[in-house]
Parts: sequence; C-alpha cells; structure tokens
Amino acid sequence: MESDEVLVSRDGPILTLTFNRPEARNAMTWGMYERLYEACEEVDQDDSIRVMVLRGAGDKAFVAGTDISQFKAFKTPEDGLAYERGNERRSGRLALVRKPVIAQIQGYAVGGGFGIVAACDLRIATPDARFGVPIARTLGNCLSMESYARFMDLLGPSRLKELIFTARLMPAEEAHQAGFVHEILPPDEIETRVRQLAEQIADYAPITLWVTKEAIRRIQEQRKPTGGEDLVVTTYTSADFHEGVSAFLEKRKPRWTGR
Repeated sequence: MESDEVLVSRDGPILTLTFNRPEARNAMTWGMYERLYEACEEVDQDDSIRVMVLRGAGDKAFVAGTDISQFKAFKTPEDGLAYERGNERRSGRLALVRKPVIAQIQGYAVGGGFGIVAACDLRIATPDARFGVPIARTLGNCLSMESYARFMDLLGPSRLKELIFTARLMPAEEAHQAGFVHEILPPDEIETRVRQLAEQIADYAPITLWVTKEAIRRIQEQRKPTGGEDLVVTTYTSADFHEGVSAFLEKRKPRWTGR
C-alpha cells in the first residue's frame, strides 16, 4: 500500500518512515496504521536493512493521535474491541521488528503517537516534544491491556496513573529524566544526530542487537496481562465515549455523565 500520507525511503542500511499529514499534526488514519505495519514486515524481510527510523512531517508533531473523525462510526461492542486489537497488532508488530527502531520526535507524540514511540527502541526528541494520553479529558476512551502494560514498563505505574488521571502532557525534559527519552537535541541538530546514531547501530552485530531486543521482550511477555476485554467494551459502548468524540469534533468541552 502506497500513500502520500506515509513516506518510506531507503538510504543504505537505514529505512525511514515519515508520517506525512502535517496539516493534521500527522494524526493517524487507518491506512497510515496499515502502512506502518507493512513497513515493519518489509524491514524484517530485508536483511540489508539494519535500522528503522520513524519521524513526523513538519515540526509540530510526531503523531498527534488517531484521526478522531474515524470514531464516529463506532456503534457496537466489537468496534472498540477491533480498534484496540488493531492498535496492538500494529504497535505490537512495531515492538517485534527484528532491527533497532529509532523514533525522531519533534512536537507532540500523544495518544496513538505515544503508543508508537513507546514501541520503538530508542527515542530522540527536541525540547518542545510532548508525551501523553489525555483520554480522560478528550474522548473518554481507554487503552488495551497491552498498551497499559507497555507504558507501565517504561514509566512505572505511579507516573502512568498520574499522567492519565490529570490528562497532562509530559515535557521532553521530564521524559528524559524518566528514562523514556534517551536524548534531547535542538531542532536543527536532531536529524543529523538520529542519522549518526542509526549509522553507528547499523555497523554493529545484527544478531546481538536482535537477541537483546528479543530477550527483553520475552522477559516483559512473561508479565503480560490477560483479559480486559470487558473494560474495553464498557468504555467504547458508553455514552461518555460518544459524547467525547462529538465534543472533540465540535470543539467544545465534553459533558461527562459517568454512563
């Protein structure tokens, strides 16, 4: 699948994928998510690709979530379940890529964008980068159990609860102190640094890099949660979720009822 909304380029051993909807802060459509999945497949099928880099077009956002207009079609319990399963299929696939994946983050990486960068191996950001899942303030939806687990591994349960409960966005420096972001670079230096880092890693032993990724993934997998579909169904079939979507698209404050 080729689309102007996702650009894939190759330079030697490095494949770069650019989310290319800068006018919408690179908010993800279903097609963009699918192209990301396909790119992961391509990376794993080509032994000459040693590193994958993800970035967002423009300087406002890496990915500012999922395109909210798509949620208007949600009517049944299966809609929410299919969405969260799809999210895990894509983010889980990104986490399974056999090569190191670097996220080059400028601006917002929130909602679905936060999930994408969390599935990457290294995160390099500019000072204006912001991270979080402000779902309690915006849509009133939830995450999959796998997403909660991934965020908790990276941030810890206390910080994750605080971020979601307050719906605040974590600035780059805090994310760096938390170990989530590995380096912070000025906007005019980040591309050069990511390229340098990718070239450095591409020169190292690929089996060592993959085994390290896989070993850590297996350790985390042993703690993987089960169940949780009832929580997803409760959320996506609630009146509050539909109110949240409508309010977001109508640019007004949601009227939560707890139903």
